[in-house]
Amino acid sequence: MKRTKIVHLLKSEHPVDRVLVKGWVRTRRDSKSLSFIEVNDGSCLRGLQIIADNTLNNYESIAKLSTGSAIAISGKLIESHGSGQKWEVVADKIDIISIAPETYPLQKKRHSDEFLRTIAHLRPRTNKYGAAFRIRSELSYAVHRFFRDRGFKYLHSPIITAADCEGAGELFRVTALALDNPPTKDGKIDYSMDFFGTEANLTVSGQLSAEMFALALGDVYTFGPTFRAENSHTSRHVAEFWMVEPEMAFCDLDGNMDLAEELVKNLTAFIIKECAEDLELFARFVDKNLMATLDNIASSEFIRLPYEAAMEILIKSGKKFEHEVAFGNDLQTEHERYLTEHHFKQPVIVYDYPKEIKPFYMRLNDDHKTVGAMDVLVPVIGEIVGGSQREERLDVLEGRMDEMGLSKDAYWWYLDSRRFGSVEHSGFGLGFERLLMLLTGIRNIRDVVPFPRTPNSIEF
Repeated sequence: MKRTKIVHLLKSEHPVDRVLVKGWVRTRRDSKSLSFIEVNDGSCLRGLQIIADNTLNNYESIAKLSTGSAIAISGKLIESHGSGQKWEVVADKIDIISIAPETYPLQKKRHSDEFLRTIAHLRPRTNKYGAAFRIRSELSYAVHRFFRDRGFKYLHSPIITAADCEGAGELFRVTALALDNPPTKDGKIDYSMDFFGTEANLTVSGQLSAEMFALALGDVYTFGPTFRAENSHTSRHVAEFWMVEPEMAFCDLDGNMDLAEELVKNLTAFIIKECAEDLELFARFVDKNLMATLDNIASSEFIRLPYEAAMEILIKSGKKFEHEVAFGNDLQTEHERYLTEHHFKQPVIVYDYPKEIKPFYMRLNDDHKTVGAMDVLVPVIGEIVGGSQREERLDVLEGRMDEMGLSKDAYWWYLDSRRFGSVEHSGFGLGFERLLMLLTGIRNIRDVVPFPRTPNSIEF
């Protein structure tokens, strides 16, 4: 008989004479000649109650089942006589697959997030993390559906690259050289002897590759892991994280902001509709204001204002911020949250930032002081999307690279795209984990990543 997932049984409209269920024991209690077992198979938040009576030939072993044990149940799906559940299974056979010992660390009690990070290989078995990673799975599907419905092509951009898109220099080096005795030249490591013949690193963005394909296929997107060797221990940073990065040809900054707003609203609405049960857990136990926040994002028209206007609002607010508010400084999370949570009380898109605080590829505005950059800011999280119209003019792009001390030889292929059929184009990056934090109310990015990579931590 084929196994049926619990999520499908719970949605059943009629009793079923014969079902096969496999899962893990959450709880068990005995009553006279019966044993009531709650089983969960990970397909949904709720478990399924199994009723085993003492006529089963292995009832003595069944009555000793512990939390975490794995079992297979054959029986009949019937309407439940108890409260809080529609269906239950009366078992006619229970096979014990494995017994979890008393040392099983996930007993039925509340565990702290800090403790669960030390057993990241087991934490998906808890209600909270099972729900979080089911939402992560559904959100991944929703990303692909969004872009496919709009005619975008999916690009697998390289993980290993010689380009530093952000210009931050916080890169993970990739080498095949013998680290205990690397070849040297003029007192430095000779990377010409390395696998690629030059320095290589893990990517911080798929954007530059996406630009090349946008200038051939029109609208493309990348969705994959990116890496940053930033020695940060904050609740917002991990070394390996995922980015959604669309790139559109023949698209200016306004069109870029339109798509970013549409994406955030669409994904939020999708999760509200498709993950209602899992979201309810977070709304009850993690963030009491979660549903109000998500409804606001899904239904609001995002406010748009230039960087200069945003700074004026912050300066005139009279609020004392930890980070200085001054023209020429970048917005910090506390500034972003003030704009979205207190001043406007809804999502905000800030655009036209000073060129000094943005990367070389962003389009220089006519004032020669600002670039066509934009950030989407949302309550609780702050910046969730960062993007720009790209600089399509070869001479201006080369000038910006000279200002920032970048080697034009290293980016010869990028400059070629401006030599041959250059057009206006735009794109952005959406932090996938930050969106998950927004959608679940979880405050630490380590808790929306299956196996987080942080300084001094690479277990699991």
